[in-house]
Amino acid sequence: MGQGSDDTVSFRLWPPVAIGAPLLLGWMATLLWGDPLDLGGWRVPLGWALVLFFVGCNGWSLWLFHRHETGLLPGQATHAIIEEGPYRHSRNPLYVGLLALYLGLALLTPTIWGLVLFPAAVLLVLWGAIRPEERFLHERFGAPYDDYKRRVRRWF
Repeated sequence: MGQGSDDTVSFRLWPPVAIGAPLLLGWMATLLWGDPLDLGGWRVPLGWALVLFFVGCNGWSLWLFHRHETGLLPGQATHAIIEEGPYRHSRNPLYVGLLALYLGLALLTPTIWGLVLFPAAVLLVLWGAIRPEERFLHERFGAPYDDYKRRVRRWF
């Protein structure tokens, strides 16, 4: 996505695109070829639980970004390392939430092909957003970020 300034992260791939593209391909494959098997009724409550997890986790995370007055979108300056709320358990709760939304939507639609492509979404967000973000945060904050990285997992 281009070069960021010293206080902004430069993603290789914007996270909603990294996560959304495989799901869109899965939906298209389902439309073209159908699904090879029926997941049954259990998929609906699980799908809604994952969507609600996304709403809660991402809502809380976004509120924390606002409270700490630090950038969220590409091009916005990063002023703080957030270490409270869901960030006590994961360095990437927004991405975990988006991946939960992916699974929830794939189950609710339903699209087996979307579920099959889920690992591609994980790899794309890891390569396109998480790794560049980790490199940026290390360069921006140094030892405090390195300490946070040692204490808190990348995922939950």
